[in-house]
Amino acid sequence: MTDSVQKLYAAVLSARARDPALSRTAKLIREGVPKMAKKLGEEAVEVGIEAVQNNRPAVVRESADLLYNLVVLWSELGITPGEIWREMDRREELYGIAEKLPKSRHGGQPPVGETGKDGTQREAPHPLLLHGKHR
Repeated sequence: MTDSVQKLYAAVLSARARDPALSRTAKLIREGVPKMAKKLGEEAVEVGIEAVQNNRPAVVRESADLLYNLVVLWSELGITPGEIWREMDRREELYGIAEKLPKSRHGGQPPVGETGKDGTQREAPHPLLLHGKHR
């Protein structure tokens, strides 16, 4: 899968130079991040709707559209697939591949006092660091 996403990313980057009248990708890029984010959200909703309706073929199609729009957005923000894979690897080390990181303000670190998958325990930060003060 990573090869397919990398190929898509490269194709999106090359489409940036195309005529927006001839390339839907170039047109989307020209429309900017707000339009890209809107399209990404629309595709995510479509995946969800098709899943609730148990329409497997449509989920596959809409998922491909979702990935496409995600890659277009990454390209505009200067995010590479490699950055995403590194974050996935980091999360796997902390919690296992099949787990989503808990919502927190810890940057994906285990909560204070808990042990991560790698066996390290997160200590409370120094009180001065909590307020951005450094010695």
